[in-house]
Amino acid sequence: MASATLLIDLEQILSGEHPDPFRVLGMHTVSIGGELRLVVRAVLPGAESVWVAGADGRDVAPMEQVHPDGFFEVLLPRGTGSFPYRLRICWPGAGEAVVAADPYAFAPAISDFDLYLMGEGTHLRLWEVLGARPLEIDGVAGVSFAVWAPSARRVSVVGEFNQWDGRRHAMRLHPAQGVWEIFIPHLGPGTVYKYEILPRTGSPFLKADPLAYAAEHRPATGSVVADLRGYAWGDAEWMETRRGKDFCVEPMAVYEVHLGSWKRVPQDGERPLTYREIAHELADYVCEMGFTHVELLPVMEHPYDPSWGYQVTGYYAPTSRFGTPEDFRYFVDTLHQRGIGVILDWVPAHFPKDAFALRRFDGTALYEHEDPRLGEHPDWGTLVFNFGRNEVRNFLVSNALFWLEEYHLDGLRVDAVASMLYLDYSRQAGEWIPNRYGGRENLDAIEFLQQLNASVRDRYPGALMIAEESTAWPGVTQPPHLGGLGFHLKWNMGWMNDFLRFMREEPIHRKYHFNILTFSLMYAFSEKFVLPFSHDEVVHGKGSLINKMPGDPWQKAANLRLAFGAMWAHPGKKLLFMGAELGQWREWSEERSLDWHLLDEPLHAGMQRWMRDLNALYLAEPALWENDFSHTGFEWIDFHDVEQSVLSFIRRSGDRGHELLFVLNFTPLPRQTYHVGAPRAGRWREVLNSDAGAYGGSNVGNNGAVQTVPLAAHGRDQSLPVTLPPLGMLVLRHEG
Repeated sequence: MASATLLIDLEQILSGEHPDPFRVLGMHTVSIGGELRLVVRAVLPGAESVWVAGADGRDVAPMEQVHPDGFFEVLLPRGTGSFPYRLRICWPGAGEAVVAADPYAFAPAISDFDLYLMGEGTHLRLWEVLGARPLEIDGVAGVSFAVWAPSARRVSVVGEFNQWDGRRHAMRLHPAQGVWEIFIPHLGPGTVYKYEILPRTGSPFLKADPLAYAAEHRPATGSVVADLRGYAWGDAEWMETRRGKDFCVEPMAVYEVHLGSWKRVPQDGERPLTYREIAHELADYVCEMGFTHVELLPVMEHPYDPSWGYQVTGYYAPTSRFGTPEDFRYFVDTLHQRGIGVILDWVPAHFPKDAFALRRFDGTALYEHEDPRLGEHPDWGTLVFNFGRNEVRNFLVSNALFWLEEYHLDGLRVDAVASMLYLDYSRQAGEWIPNRYGGRENLDAIEFLQQLNASVRDRYPGALMIAEESTAWPGVTQPPHLGGLGFHLKWNMGWMNDFLRFMREEPIHRKYHFNILTFSLMYAFSEKFVLPFSHDEVVHGKGSLINKMPGDPWQKAANLRLAFGAMWAHPGKKLLFMGAELGQWREWSEERSLDWHLLDEPLHAGMQRWMRDLNALYLAEPALWENDFSHTGFEWIDFHDVEQSVLSFIRRSGDRGHELLFVLNFTPLPRQTYHVGAPRAGRWREVLNSDAGAYGGSNVGNNGAVQTVPLAAHGRDQSLPVTLPPLGMLVLRHEG
């Protein structure tokens, strides 16, 4: 029976080098002496015997082992028509035979339209086509595997289910798009797998699935089949309300969290909390503290703990450190039901060089650039995505939409945007390649970001796209049709750097640096800003926020309360990294819990109480968030008193009668009868004082209220003779 052509096919299949095993394996029509007959072929290395059976499991014909390495074949009897067959396989020492559907009996599971969209780079639900998807075909349950690897000579799915033998489940190639696929019957959720890839030259190697829904717990690197169908969400009210919200005119105080170190379990070896455990504890705490959102450092799978999730190897998989994909859904669902938004840090700028992940995925520079002047990131030792390739942009845009769709996330904070925008980012002359116009702008990355943000805006109203962009790139929060990048919000890194530089100064020297403090109002409304005190400010030897402040412990705490007050009073949304609200002395480490024991000390309990009350005022006062991005929401009273280092201004909402007056004293000297020009005559109530004894302060204040006097100050007819607390902030509201 074996023709010369079949013998060549046989040798290629058994050596793992056949480019199209579906042409040979499975059921086919062949011509025998001019007569058309059906033949069934299978590769089952190690099997003792194999029979072709009907769908009911009854034997039809025994297969002949035509090669000792496990190539079986049978020519079915004359007159036999095509039928849905099974293979009854006897394995050594297995006892009863196993009846299984043949993977090579199934037609392609990917439609021509899906393939067309992938080639075009516009398939925005890529996770529903590629990856490992549990499904049922022709009444048979199994898993459909598909992967993009255009330069591979052969791709197979391997795992314990086939003894990691790449000859067993070699995939079908769609050559125009470079997509390989196979449906493997009888597999299901929990199956660990990888792709064995035979490159153009060299030996086969193993890769994790770029679109796997789940992954093994580190240090193991296998992908895991997961079923994302069937979770019963309970956040319908939140999701519906979000659709109609514009968070730019809503209060937004974000608590930034690293899930592995927020709180640990000392009774169980200091292990981190699981997704389900932290869901309730974090929701309780965030509600108590008055934050509106949490922002998570990346939860996508990553092998290296000290990367904090920023070196991603599983872009579609929540890390297995804290549980399953369903557990992470439970986490998001729980926070939503408590009225808390969930934002996720997302890393499309670069990826690590781990051999099992995206690097040279099919033996070529597939996701990255071949030229290291474009493809390597000099700061982080990682690889830069090739944003000019349709399929790579498709992979990333779909990934962003995946988290918003499948996990109901309320936004993505896009990491390291500046590194994407500039071709010469962290590179010296000769280490980068100019764009086609000779400039330093990464035109492909700009187009990608515009496509990304437009896709999110179109499909997920109310979801936020936030840029961590550290330069003065214009129009980050402008829509693409006006030449912008299309983000909703941008982190104000300039404010953060300037403000912390000012606060580090000894109070006696601050008068020489007042321009640093006030400079941010020169550009505060040029973009829609978030003011961040993020994890980046408290790592790598930078120390904790409280230890950046000058003075003895009491002064450090007073300075930090003042800093938080100034931040919450400044136009822009707010973000604070966990632990800062405790006045934590130690620099943050991903290896341990926050120092919750500090709350036993009045100074630290007072710091936490100050943050809670500051958030309560923030949420209650539209003047603090309604006009964050407009000059109409802010008015200086005085920024010239550099000698005494006192700053005063007004925040107001759309109703000009609804306003708050802020006075900040950046020195440790209390000031009696300090006259502040008042917008209106009458009684002004002291609604917040950072120096109150409840916060660990010295209780210097105004006995609850101040009455204006007819003494002109700061260009106003009336003034308020206030007592300014040392290193303190007053918040006053007009009472008539």
